[in-house]
This record gives sequence, structure tokens and C-alpha cells, in this order.
Amino acid sequence: MKDVDAALLDAILHVNDIRGRVPEQLDEELAARLGAAFAVYLKEADPNLEMVIVGRDMRKSSPSLSEAFCEAVLSVGVDVVDLGLASTDMLYVASGRLGAPGVVFTASHNPPEYNGIKACLRDAAPIDASAGLARVRELVLSGVVPAQSRSRGTLRSVDILEEFAQHVRSFVDTGNLAGLRVVADAGNGMAGMVLPAVFKGTGVDMEILYGELDSDFPNHPADPLVKANLADLRSRLREVDADAGLAFDGDADRVFFVDERAEPLSGSVAGALLAASVLEREPGATVLYNAACSRVVAEVIAESGGVGIPTRVGHSLIKSAMASTGAAFAAEHSGHFYFRGNYRSDSGALAAMIFLEAMGASGLRLSELRAAYDRYSHSGEVNFSVPDPAEAVERLASVFADMPQSRLDGLGVDCGSWWFNVRASNTEPLLRLNLEATDEEECSQRTAEIRSLISGMPARASG
Repeated sequence: MKDVDAALLDAILHVNDIRGRVPEQLDEELAARLGAAFAVYLKEADPNLEMVIVGRDMRKSSPSLSEAFCEAVLSVGVDVVDLGLASTDMLYVASGRLGAPGVVFTASHNPPEYNGIKACLRDAAPIDASAGLARVRELVLSGVVPAQSRSRGTLRSVDILEEFAQHVRSFVDTGNLAGLRVVADAGNGMAGMVLPAVFKGTGVDMEILYGELDSDFPNHPADPLVKANLADLRSRLREVDADAGLAFDGDADRVFFVDERAEPLSGSVAGALLAASVLEREPGATVLYNAACSRVVAEVIAESGGVGIPTRVGHSLIKSAMASTGAAFAAEHSGHFYFRGNYRSDSGALAAMIFLEAMGASGLRLSELRAAYDRYSHSGEVNFSVPDPAEAVERLASVFADMPQSRLDGLGVDCGSWWFNVRASNTEPLLRLNLEATDEEECSQRTAEIRSLISGMPARASG
């Protein structure tokens, strides 16, 4: 086998997952190296390790990459449980139910030419980037390769879709769902496979747009955080007079909501509504929210009698924080929602189920229900390509040196009637901006100011 280039490996290993272009950055040979490295790392972490769970999304490269990974794991004497096609949240439930670590091959919302790996320890516990993925990197670079052990592992296939669906339904009283008319945009991603099973027998009248699994994403990119990708869903909602719309990303661990007027809810407004629902079930519980979330999330947690704790962006960081604090729920502005009863993991289908139950139980139209949470105007996530995201953050810190600042995650600046957060992306070479103000006019004005500051920053000198 050829040597692995350290710079290439560094380019695809991120804080929370592995992601790169196929085959330029990630091919079958590297997938095999990663499989062997993961198996060795997991055996180091758990000498009693018996098996690794492997799933894959609908991308064209996923079957060959996952097959190479599985073969490498088997070759070092570890059994493999093959889930076949699976959403990321299906992997987490499988990990919890089977008590084993696992990976799923997916690149989430990225374009078709990308693929990657999301991984977890047994019971869906996160793999720490500073330890776990760093050790995997070290093993790959040290030359660990698939090699026949004395006792080769065994491969078995497990279909967990129905068990996953039952698990999701167990969180709600499905009687509150009966009669709701919902349109869901699966974006040709894994939600197209998951949703029919999850909502079967709930009484929800669900129409699924783009439910065919197609990694070419022929209709629109599977990234519901981008408002333009909601256009077809919003149009269909108007046509059929549905009660709500759901939009999922490619691996179905994120969901966004649209009301009956075809107006999208931000991830923060949805998170606040979900937090209130969780706290109604668990009075006084701890709820986490990331640094990009609207002020409304912290306000609603306090008003609902909960304990709110801000945290950094990223699923591995949030899951660890949930474990240490005992939090019942966590929300990210990006549409990831985590539940303690779901092995502290995020799930688009579960968030949708709990959200719709709260909506049905309220007896209100979604536009009426959301009114209590629509308190501020938010910029949405604005991304910038800059030569050095870290340097850009420091320059902004200098500009706003006289304002209260937080370094919990990137830079947060409290400017009174408005605030903003900028941070380097965990998964892409981008600077991410989130800004919020008391009204739309000020939000637009302040966003333009920050955009101008970032755009006017000098490029980093070369050499």
C-alpha cells in the first residue's frame, strides 16, 4: 500500500467527523486504512471489543468505501454488523441497542462528490477529536494496514429500521398526531427511507417530496439551512394547505420546520419550542444550547423552569457536555437536536416527532404556536471564505474591544440590542457569522456592517 499523505489526512479529519472528496481525498484504499486504524483504536479503548457497526448513506461511493472499511475491520479479528443503508441517527440507536461502537459513511449535506465517516463509541458516545480521531490519524500515518489475524472477524447484516421507528414513536403520545397534514422534503437523502417507517400508524397524513434516494441531488442540495433549498417545500405547502413542513439534510440527522403560511422557523425558534416541550415532561431539567442560538432559547428555558447552559458547536462536544451535566435536551441553531433518551444523540426524525406532537397537543396552528418564540430577528448563518478564519476572529475582537465578549466558541460580542458570534467552521474552511437584533431592520443593518468589516480585511501575506 502507498504511504498516506499527512496533509491530505489533516484536510479530511475534522473536529466531529471525516469528510472529503472522492476519490481525490478519500478512496477505497484510505477507507481500508481507516477501518484498520479504527479497529485498533477501538480495541485499545475497549479490550473486550467484539464488534463494530457499519452503515452507509445513499451516495454512489458509499458501498465501495464501506465494503473496504468492513473488510479491514474483519481482517484484524473484529466482527462487523452491517446495517446497510442507514441514516446517521439510525447508527446511534443501533450503537445504543447493541452496545457497540460504529460508523456511518456519509457526507451529510455536502455535494455528490464528497463522502466521509461519522463515528461513535458504544452507546452512541462521542469520539473525542483531541484523543480518538487523533489516535486514528496516528495509526494511519504509522502504517497500520489491514492484516489477516489468527481469527478473522465475522460479518452479519442487521435491519434496524423498524426497531428505530418504534424507538422514535415511543417518545410521544401518537394520539396527539392524528389528523395533522404534513409535507416533508427528504431532499433525495436518507429521510426518504426513514420517514415512511417512523410515521407509519401515527395518524399523520404525510406527503414526502423527493423521497427517492439519489446522491446526485437532482432537485436541490440536501441542506435545509439554506433558505433557497426550501422553495419547493414552501410552494407545496401553499398548494395543499398543510399544517406544517419538514426539511431534512442528506443523512437525516437535522430537520427544519415551516409553518402553514410557508414561513420557515429558525433552528433557534424550533429549539426553544422543543425545549419547552421537554421541560413540560421533565420540570427543572438541564438544557444545553450552542453559542449561535438566539437569546430566545435561554429565555424560554428559564421561563419553563429549566437550567440553561451554553455550549460550543459540534455534536461530539455537545454529547460530552450532556453526559457531564445530565442534560435532558440540547439544541443547535443549525437544526441538530439532541435527546438524553436517544443516547444523547441528535435525530431529525425524533425532533420532528416531538415537535409535531407539541403542535398537535396545543390545538394551535403552527403560526400561532411559534408567535411566543419569534422575539428577535436573526441573520441566519452567513459564511465567508477568508485566508485565515482565526485571524479574522481576532481582528473583529479588536474592533469591538469595548463591548462584552465571550470566547466560549469563537467570538461572541454583546452589543446591547444586538449580538453576533463568529467562529471558524469545524468542517469547512469558512468563517461562520450568526447575528441577532431586536428587529429585522437593525438585523439587516448590523449584518451588513459585519459583512463589510470581514470583506475589508486584508488577505494574509504569503510566504
